[in-house]
Amino acid sequence: MKKALLLLGLFAFSLRLHAQTDTTSQKLDEVLIQENRIQIPFSKQSRNISVVDRKQIEVTPARSLQEVLSFVPGVDVRQRGVTGVQADIGIRGGSFEQTLMLLNGIKLTDPQTGHHMMNIPVPLVNIDRVEVLKGPASRIFGQNAYTGAVNVITRLSDQRSLRVQGYAGDFGMKGVNFAGSLPAGKYRQNVAVSYDDSNGHWYNSDYKVSNIFYEGGVQLNQAHELRGMVAYTDRTFGANGFYTSAFPDQWESIQTSLGSLSHTYSKNRLYLNTRAYWRRNEDEFRLRRNEPSFFQNIHTSDVLAIESNGSYKSKLGTTGFGIEGRKESIESSNLGNHERELVGLFLEQLVNLGEKTDIRAGLYSNYYSEYGWKHFPGAEIGFQATPSIRLYSGIGSSYRIPTYTDLYYRGPTNIGNANLTPEQALSFEFGGKWTKENWRGELVYFNRTSQNLIEWTRTSSTQPWQPQNFNEVIFNGVEASAYYQVNPTGKAVQVKELMLSYNFIDAEFVATPGLESRYALTALRNQLIGGVLVGFGKKVEWNTKMRYVERISMDPYFLLDMRVDYNRLGKLGFFAEASNVTNADYIEAGTVQMPGRWFRAGFMVNLE
Repeated sequence: MKKALLLLGLFAFSLRLHAQTDTTSQKLDEVLIQENRIQIPFSKQSRNISVVDRKQIEVTPARSLQEVLSFVPGVDVRQRGVTGVQADIGIRGGSFEQTLMLLNGIKLTDPQTGHHMMNIPVPLVNIDRVEVLKGPASRIFGQNAYTGAVNVITRLSDQRSLRVQGYAGDFGMKGVNFAGSLPAGKYRQNVAVSYDDSNGHWYNSDYKVSNIFYEGGVQLNQAHELRGMVAYTDRTFGANGFYTSAFPDQWESIQTSLGSLSHTYSKNRLYLNTRAYWRRNEDEFRLRRNEPSFFQNIHTSDVLAIESNGSYKSKLGTTGFGIEGRKESIESSNLGNHERELVGLFLEQLVNLGEKTDIRAGLYSNYYSEYGWKHFPGAEIGFQATPSIRLYSGIGSSYRIPTYTDLYYRGPTNIGNANLTPEQALSFEFGGKWTKENWRGELVYFNRTSQNLIEWTRTSSTQPWQPQNFNEVIFNGVEASAYYQVNPTGKAVQVKELMLSYNFIDAEFVATPGLESRYALTALRNQLIGGVLVGFGKKVEWNTKMRYVERISMDPYFLLDMRVDYNRLGKLGFFAEASNVTNADYIEAGTVQMPGRWFRAGFMVNLE
């Protein structure tokens, strides 16, 4: 830890000296955070939110969204293999089951298991930005947004364009990404296709990943817009060490389909979006890859939903409202056949008290066919102390129901528990944001008290894991970040971006003597992230990313990743990436030994 702090401190200090000589200034774009109802500019938010924009995605040394998210402060990414062929995402010490993934506001919750939440059927090249909301988000997005939410956003363009990326690297890795925009009159449309595969970095870790994504929309008139989306992803991989080390020949194949249709009405003070969507996930799992008869699970889960969200501006402020209905079902050779229904109601109000203070409060109520009515209130208050400093505080409750795997799974190493009850939490945070010319900083403290936390435990290494409810678990944390960005000027050497963040989490989880915990005692404790993007002339960019990660009861590790781009914005560009430059020995999830130093390189074609 001391070594990592020293390296990052010296690095940041030297870059600060360079930055001080740069007089280029840039006004940060006022991005509207997409929350389905009340949409507030990033600078006016009274929440801890990170936004990863298109440029940051492009220059990050990453081949997948999972890897991009690993550089977001407060986000705990646990990959099983290179490029995150399967990865779990946690926020503020929460588990992968407690984070909600969304695509353009559409919830990607899987009733089978949270291990499928990153089966996002969008090639990386087609993502416009990613919004990460940290803290309780049930009042905003509904249940399962227990510790936070990640919203992946694409954009329909009015201009024709074609983007192609190809790469190859260690472990027989190769891939190609294609994204095109082809507007026709008022009709705008995007299509994206990608394919990635690898022989794997160790025994039985090969993979093949395919994505197909299509989105179209038409502005009927000034008030009405129609949009539709169809997407599909296929992930097949050797799963050595993914779920247990007892069976190194594990294998899994997952296909996820998604379709949606939405209508938006916006006129004067009223905004209303109504959409319907369907998501299917098909999962085949084998304990022995070439012997399906030994142990095989086949699951098919479906989610069918319709929702309507809106907002209305009046003299009293902005009122947000919404209603949703969802049906979840599964047909499984292991879990059995089950279905459940949900109805949710949203209501919130944003009020400005003078020019400096605003209050946002609301309530989400939902009805589950298995658990009845539950209510989740929450509120935030913001105070613009100076043009550069904004203070905020918030409180909110969150809720998560058990997955079908939690309840019904039966296997040699895992057994479900049909007596589980939903877990709930009450969270509080207080923070401040600072913005000055090219600099942006944030400091926040949070507290989360969980009731009936669902955690997988066992009494000995020879016994199977089984989930249990724990009465109370308290999380306390501090998050601090600083970010610097300027417009490129084409100087011989220019620091374009600089970021440094530190996150600390203390989990008051006391393990019962003789009871081993699977996830809670491996929650994130210390996370230090640093990065610098340096430009050389007009065409060369060098991005360096550093991470120090320490989890409870696990060995810490320090990672250094790099990427160099040539002519990234031109018609033909090239890049080279290196991961784990220091050749660290580390494990993020399961018993998967992550690779040492590895490389890849590729090209980019941009046509408009």
